[in-house]
Amino acid sequence: MMFAPQPSAVIKEITALGPFFSLGTHPAGAAPAEPWVAMAGPLIEARVAAVREWLAAAGGQPLDAVEVRVAASVTHLGLAARLLSPALAAYVLHGRVLAFGLADVHWQPVLGGPVPLSLPTSAVRPGSSEPEGFEALLDGPLAELGAAMRPFALSPHIARGNLASALNGATTMISAARPDLASRSRAALRLLLDGPALRDSATTGPNGAFRRRSCCLIYRSAPGHRGALCGDCVLDRPAAATAK
Repeated sequence: MMFAPQPSAVIKEITALGPFFSLGTHPAGAAPAEPWVAMAGPLIEARVAAVREWLAAAGGQPLDAVEVRVAASVTHLGLAARLLSPALAAYVLHGRVLAFGLADVHWQPVLGGPVPLSLPTSAVRPGSSEPEGFEALLDGPLAELGAAMRPFALSPHIARGNLASALNGATTMISAARPDLASRSRAALRLLLDGPALRDSATTGPNGAFRRRSCCLIYRSAPGHRGALCGDCVLDRPAAATAK
C-alpha cells in the first residue's frame, strides 16, 4: 500500500518549490489573526485600485493613463498564479486536490512579489491523477475570482488566458525546481488545457512552446501603450501597436 503523506507534509513539500508555492495554513472555520484578511470582494476591488496606482507610478504617468481593465487583468493574473501554483504542485506531487472557496483564502495584500497566502487545513484532500478534481478548482474559486473582475470590464477571454498562463508559469517553475517532475508537470498542463474550463485558451507546439490566445494587457500600462510583450503573448509588436 502506498503511503499517503499527511496534509502538513504536502504543504511543506509544495512550499519548498518557491515563493509562488508558499502556503500558510489556518484551522478550518477560524480566521487567522491580522495581518491576514479574507480574499473577499471589497479587498479584491481595492487591490485593483492599488495595482492601477502602482502601474501608473512605475510609468511616471497620471492615474487616468492606465485603464482600469489593465489593472484588473494584472491583478487577476497575479492572484490566479498564487492560487493555481500550489494547487498544481499538490496535483503533480501527490495527486492531491486543494479544495476551498475563495472566501476560505486568507492573504496579505502587499504589493511587489507573490502575496502571502493561507488556506484552511481542510483544503488538502486526497485526490486522483485525473483532471476532474482540478477542474472543480477552476470552476470554483478561480471562477469566483474572475467574476470579481467583471465590474472592471475584464473579459472572460482574457481571464481564461490568464489562468492558462498562470498554469504554464507554475509548470515551468515546478520543472526548474524539481526536474524529476518536469514530464509529469507538462502532462498535467496538457490535460488541463484540454479540459472544458480552459479549452482553446492556449496552444502548445510540438516542442512544448506555450502561447496563450489572449493578451494580459500589461503592455498597455506603459506610456503610449508601448510596453514589452510577455513571452507567451498572442500579439506581436505590430498588432500590439494597434490593439484596443
